[in-house]
Parts: sequence; structure tokens; C-alpha cells
Amino acid sequence: MDTTPPLPILSAEEQRILGALMEKAKATPEYYPLTLNALVAACNQKTSRKPVVNYDDNTIITTLDLLRKKGLVSTVTGGSSRVTKYKHNFAVVYPVIPVEVTIICLLLLRGPQTPGELNTNAGRMYEFESLEEVQSVLDNLANTEQPYVRQLAKRPGQKEARYMHLLGGGELPEDDEVDFADAGASADLANRLAKVETELAALRAEFDKLMQELT
Repeated sequence: MDTTPPLPILSAEEQRILGALMEKAKATPEYYPLTLNALVAACNQKTSRKPVVNYDDNTIITTLDLLRKKGLVSTVTGGSSRVTKYKHNFAVVYPVIPVEVTIICLLLLRGPQTPGELNTNAGRMYEFESLEEVQSVLDNLANTEQPYVRQLAKRPGQKEARYMHLLGGGELPEDDEVDFADAGASADLANRLAKVETELAALRAEFDKLMQELT
């Protein structure tokens, strides 16, 4: 009997913390699980994050408590240090393999991306052999009984479709919607400008023809 729970709808803060824990577990396992200070730094990184945020300790602590209640994060203590550390349980709660966790992690931290962008951004977490492998993983995540990602419509001028995770309820990040609107407006403006240039060239040709007839 399948007892996999449905995907939760996570806040932006929950998504960032979960993604940061996933990333550090793969990229720097020697420093994982993370202390509170390390997790704050991971969430507020200036690179490999979209959007860049500036969460304080209280925001992180409050959000960690929410993630613990959802079973997605747990604490670790003991050993040579008494400092509380944090780790994610996503692959324990949900039947996903490491490469799938990498894809979900990248989408949590950077927002919607194309297969090519995911391949480039995987970095130290996973070395994809080809774009076909990236696409295969995305297809698996999108076509399971409980999808984890979905494909988005292509943006104006884009060759590849982007994918987004479904841990936010399927809603596009606010800044991404603004980017999309800007891209659409830019494409519309470019089309209108091209039309004006074509009409102007035709008028110039007519003018030159008329001048030749008059002379």
C-alpha cells in the first residue's frame, strides 16, 4: 500500500531552507548537517540563488519548526559537538533518488529553469552525462502518480521549455511572473519596431522612385 503523503505547499522561506539543506548535503557533505549559522549563510548566499534574500536567525528558526512539523527537516545532536544541526528528510518522506533530489533542489533555489540551465547549474551536486539525462529525470519527476515538477510554456524567443517544482502549489514565483511580463512586452515592442522599419523602408523606396520620375 502506497503511504506517500501528498506534496506540501511550502512558503518561500520553507522552500529556500529545504533547498539549501539539499544543496549542502550534496556539495559540502563534510560540513553537513548544518548549524544554524551555516544554514543562515546558505539561505542568504549571493550566488546560485534567485531571489537573493536576507533572512535573520528568527526567520530561519521559525521556518525550521514548520518544516519539522511537516517531517521534512530533523535535528541532529551529539558527537564531539553539542551544537544543534539540521538535515532534510525529503528523500525519506518521498520516493525520490539522489539525481531527482538534485533537480528539485536547483528548482527550489533558482526558480524555473530549462534542461540546459539545470545541466549547467548542477555543478558539484551531480555530473549529468548529457542533456538527454536531464530531460529523462525531468520526465520521471513530471509523469509520476504524484508529480514533483511541471513543464512551463516557452518564453518568447526561448528554444527550450522551462520546468518548475510543485512544492509551492504550482504558482510561479512573483519575480518570475514580472520577468515573463517584461519578456513578453520586449518581444511585442521588437515586433512593432520591425514592422515600422519595414514600412519605413517601403516608403523610402516609393520616395526614391517618385524622385527619379520627377527628374
